[in-house]
Amino acid sequence: MKKAAKQYGGYGVALLRALAEQGRPTFKTAEAREAARSLGIADSYLSVLLHHLLAAGWIQRVKHGTYALSTGLPGFPEAHPFAIGMALIDPCAVSGWAALNHHGLTEQIPRVTTLTTPRRVVTPAMRGAVRTAPSIWEVAGQKFEIVTVVPAHFFGAEEIWMGDSKVRMFERERALLDCFALPRKFGGLGEGLGILEEHLHDLDVLRFVTHAEQYGKISVAKRVGYALEHMGVATEVVAVLQALPMTGWRPLDPTRPIVGERNKRWGLVENLFSPRKKP
Repeated sequence: MKKAAKQYGGYGVALLRALAEQGRPTFKTAEAREAARSLGIADSYLSVLLHHLLAAGWIQRVKHGTYALSTGLPGFPEAHPFAIGMALIDPCAVSGWAALNHHGLTEQIPRVTTLTTPRRVVTPAMRGAVRTAPSIWEVAGQKFEIVTVVPAHFFGAEEIWMGDSKVRMFERERALLDCFALPRKFGGLGEGLGILEEHLHDLDVLRFVTHAEQYGKISVAKRVGYALEHMGVATEVVAVLQALPMTGWRPLDPTRPIVGERNKRWGLVENLFSPRKKP
């Protein structure tokens, strides 16, 4: 390994420096080829050079044809985990606990980065290549949870800079909406209600209501409207959600038994609370 690093180090360092200067801590083979040409490195030599950079531990393979600068490579910016996620799946957006933590809505630091995508993704675990949860993809020293949604639910992403990389992340209100749309991924609806209560003053409530309506799932809209109204948001703000037609009853928290008071205004069974005992 040391021999390879020494023999190919000159070209390798020059190539990695060129990619770093272009703001590419993650890069594709085509981008490496373009940078190599600017340095006078022959196309026929590039595959050999990448092979030895991998062997020397200077770069890591994200997937076929996509690489990331290794963590702790002296003198070079390391690829942020979110940037590795962007290189792993296109399109996708950082979501879940990682997005909530970035927006300051939770202090919980996730060990796994959640990526939401409208694409059908086949992880190595799904192919039987590794033994882990089917939705988990381990790559370049990072763990990613892949959440596939219908295209209509892939909205509300913004582009932000993480170090030298531009990444897509669900913006604050869209990240919080997932707590109401996918409560099982957050241990129940209580987490979303707690975040909403603590950070209501930090949120764009109108945007949150619009997102809930755009999501297109009536039960999600009703949960959001119910929660906002019970936290003092004006009735006229949530009126658009209250007016959405719904037949039958839905649980406030779908992760809990459907037992509790029935709220006729929102069509929800208030199953987050203990039912009142009859006298």
